[in-house]
This record gives sequence, C-alpha cells and structure tokens, in this order.
Amino acid sequence: MVFLLANRQSDYFSTTRTGTIAAPVSAIFPHVNNLQNWEAWSPWAKLDPNSKSAFEGPTEGVSAKMSWVGNNKVGVGSIAITESRPSDFIQFRLEFLKPMQATNSAEFSFMPDGDQTTASWTMSGTNNFMIKVMGLFMNCDKMVGGMLVKGLASLKAVVEASK
Repeated sequence: MVFLLANRQSDYFSTTRTGTIAAPVSAIFPHVNNLQNWEAWSPWAKLDPNSKSAFEGPTEGVSAKMSWVGNNKVGVGSIAITESRPSDFIQFRLEFLKPMQATNSAEFSFMPDGDQTTASWTMSGTNNFMIKVMGLFMNCDKMVGGMLVKGLASLKAVVEASK
C-alpha cells in the first residue's frame, strides 16, 4: 500500500517563500551572492554551530562554492552559484550527500519596491522514491518552506541591522 501511495506522489517539488526587507537590493545582494556570508543568516547554519564549511572558487558569484559537514540535522553537502545577475537573481546547485543523496536547485530573486525589496527564495528538485515515502508522513513543503521563512527573516535582520 505504501509503495502504491508513494508512486502517486509528484516526481517534482518546488517550494517558494517571500519576504520584504527594508533595504535596497544592492544592500541585500552581497549577503546572498557571497556564500561566506551565509553563516550569519542561513537557518541551516544555526542547526549545527559546530559544522565545518570549506569554500572553493571565487569569493562571490558564478562558481563560488561552499561545502559543509555537520550533524544529522545538516548532513554533508555543497552549494555552488550557477548564475548571478547583480541585484536581480542568483541560482544555486545544491548537492546533498548525507543523510540522503539528492541534487536540487535553489534561487533567490529580488524585486525593488520603493525603499524596500521583496526577496523570494525557491528550492526545487525531483522526488526520489524515499522522498515520496517521507511525503506520505510529513508535509515536505511546510518543512522546507519553514526553513526558507526562517532564513528570509534572519537575512532581513542581518541586512536591516547593518544599515
């Protein structure tokens, strides 16, 4: 029965959350485009303060890469910037190695709105069979979306405090 129900789950997922930050895009963009800045606001960095990160490539923009090793809450993986359009859009390739393997995409888009900016954070990818089974017992959109909301709130706090 679980097998049949899991196979009926979607092969693809996409979760987006949006927040408003009282700052121009130019003040927000460097906090996302430079992966070394993520530790200050990423919700996953807060799950394991003892995780170890390593950086490769340029400091920011396309080909910047961060790898991490952490506890079972953050696992092992990497994130690399695959596209970066200043003050507009950043796309990432996420590779998770542990606790389970997956390759996903993430992106940030920024829309100026007067003296504020609307920031949208999306994570998307394919659902393998194990993810489909997990989806029968937990709301993955709510779980991932909750982390995106926390990250956007933390990014807002960091950016607005640095004004």
